[in-house]
Amino acid sequence: MNIVLLGPPGAGKGTQARLLVERRGMVQLSTGDMLRAARKSGTEMGRRVAEVMDKGHLVTDEIVIGLIRERLLQGDLGGGVIFDGFPRTLAQADALMEMLKAEGLRLDHVVEMRVQDDEALVLRVSGRSTCATCGEVYHDVTKPVPADGHCVKCGGTTFTRRGDDNPESMRTRLFAYYKETAPLVGYYHALRLLRTVGGMGEIEEVASEIEAILARPSAHARIPQEA
Repeated sequence: MNIVLLGPPGAGKGTQARLLVERRGMVQLSTGDMLRAARKSGTEMGRRVAEVMDKGHLVTDEIVIGLIRERLLQGDLGGGVIFDGFPRTLAQADALMEMLKAEGLRLDHVVEMRVQDDEALVLRVSGRSTCATCGEVYHDVTKPVPADGHCVKCGGTTFTRRGDDNPESMRTRLFAYYKETAPLVGYYHALRLLRTVGGMGEIEEVASEIEAILARPSAHARIPQEA
């Protein structure tokens, strides 16, 4: 099963992806992680990535799709794939669909984690930190790092905070999402792949809603014919 988790920054996509990895044995494909791994790999694709990044340029959609294709064809994908951080634009969504079709694969579900209160997202993200070892997420107000300084999940003692996890940067990230990524909601709706859950619910509540969606028969994309 291959799925996309879609939603604004702070909606909880990373948290839900981790739960799906743990509970369903799915593989989370993070384009950021894939680019860093490719750069160190020494492969032809890795050299292309390194060349682009060393020049300070953005990696092209073609290269990212190539990396995703390589990973999918490696196998060992367990219970399926979660696309994390990709696609972000309509062009990327088209390219992903074309690549999957060419390889005899498909996208089964797109789950939109909808949040209609921007300020709630700003509050959620501001003060967020992450265990550097296992990725468990904490928050200064709603889920502080334990008083003993140890992660409740793995016992790690190092916690990181993104430089842009602050109100001003978050509002800029939200604007970019609405401008570039939000149109994917309509795109996947037209393909009959979109399902929606509320992104501000309790973690387990949202997880149950996503599980209910994934338990349904896989959707079949209806790709309209261009005039």
